[in-house]
Amino acid sequence: MAKYDLAIIGSGPGGYVAGIRAAQWGLKTIVIEKDPFLGGTCLHVGCIPTKVLLHHADLYEDFKRASEFGFEVKDIKVNWPAMIARKTKIVNKHAKGIEFLFKKNRVESMQGWGRIVGPGRVSVDQNGKKTEIEAANIMLACGSDARSLPGVTINNSDVLDNRGMLDIPSIPKSLVIVGAGAVGVEFASIYKTFGADVTILERLPRMVPLEDEEISAELAKAFRKRGIRFELEAAVESVNSDSKGVSVAFKDKSGKSQTLVAEKVLIAVGRRPVTEDVGLEKTKAKVERGFVHTSPYMETDEPHLYAIGDIIAGQPQLAHAASMQGIIAVGRIAGKPVQPFDRNRCPNCTFCEPQIGSVGLTEKQARDAGYRVNIGKFPFAGNSKSSILGRHEGFIKVVADEKYNEILGVHSIGSLSTEIIAEATTSLQLEGAVDDMMAMIHAHPTVWEAMGDAFNSVMGLTINA
Repeated sequence: MAKYDLAIIGSGPGGYVAGIRAAQWGLKTIVIEKDPFLGGTCLHVGCIPTKVLLHHADLYEDFKRASEFGFEVKDIKVNWPAMIARKTKIVNKHAKGIEFLFKKNRVESMQGWGRIVGPGRVSVDQNGKKTEIEAANIMLACGSDARSLPGVTINNSDVLDNRGMLDIPSIPKSLVIVGAGAVGVEFASIYKTFGADVTILERLPRMVPLEDEEISAELAKAFRKRGIRFELEAAVESVNSDSKGVSVAFKDKSGKSQTLVAEKVLIAVGRRPVTEDVGLEKTKAKVERGFVHTSPYMETDEPHLYAIGDIIAGQPQLAHAASMQGIIAVGRIAGKPVQPFDRNRCPNCTFCEPQIGSVGLTEKQARDAGYRVNIGKFPFAGNSKSSILGRHEGFIKVVADEKYNEILGVHSIGSLSTEIIAEATTSLQLEGAVDDMMAMIHAHPTVWEAMGDAFNSVMGLTINA
């Protein structure tokens, strides 16, 4: 029986990062992956391929506005197969990159279904052939799959999940998206840009419901301007395919029954943890609705068993969260100094158009927590670089504690918001105050300098608005 210091089940952004860090810290490590490739959902059917298509959509938007920038561009054609081919090329490149990093850091990998069969023991099923591994520590990094609605079958032909949407052979003429979270609004941005008639149905009262309410309202305004239809508080009752397309029956917020017919339907109602048949029943780990409970150091109630990523109860299902959780867990195993995972220090990034970047408490969360808050806002319309880019929509909102000026949350919607949120994340990580960020010198002209104006606005001292 092969013996290891650490066996990791899953090679997504949590598992592969944890494997490399474990090897760097001297732990003999093996990563077990059910698929024949490394990288997990994020690399192959999630973050990376989706952002490739979103970048293509951004370029296409600029091509369509070429005359505004002094270019005469005619007969712009979308070569969808070429876009899909480029997406696949990028994914394959980075999958090979993980293989290289494993070899460089001497991380072993094994393809097959990993399952805990006892304390410190993992069985790997490779098409019926079982191999048992002994490990002093085990880490579950199993990831998640797309959820569906009761009675709705995802066939990835005309009723699709995120996997299916990334490989459709042509741009649909019409698309209904069920769910207005990050996945739903990103695909809405992609396919609307390329000419599809897009409608979003959301069960909750606002779009991107995890974001600050003002961010949700601004995205709704931007989508309405782009011609993306959406129905909020819409309860989907059935999804049926026939020769005419896919029919989606729902009740609107007034209770009236409606039906939409589209060429394709995307089900984007969240993700479920992949924790069935991984042997958790043989452990003391607490599991609730498939999610595993852990300490802030990713420890389960079973000694020497850790869990990270999308399977964790009460934590964000984000690739970068999984990566940091993996590093924290490995640090705990290796006896290295690591800080506990704090979801309020974990940024959210949604790459729709306009982009959304946020970190920390929303205004409502801060007030509900008992803070007396000061709010600062700065519109991108007052930022010179946004004017240069021709992207004026949106704003930055700062939520601060009135008593100590501590920064509680920052929320941005607009140009490059997923990039400039880095400053806000740093300020929260270091428990910064508004005064600290006001004293920070921001380079000009950049979109990033809008952060400086936003922090100044908390004190009523904005210069450029």
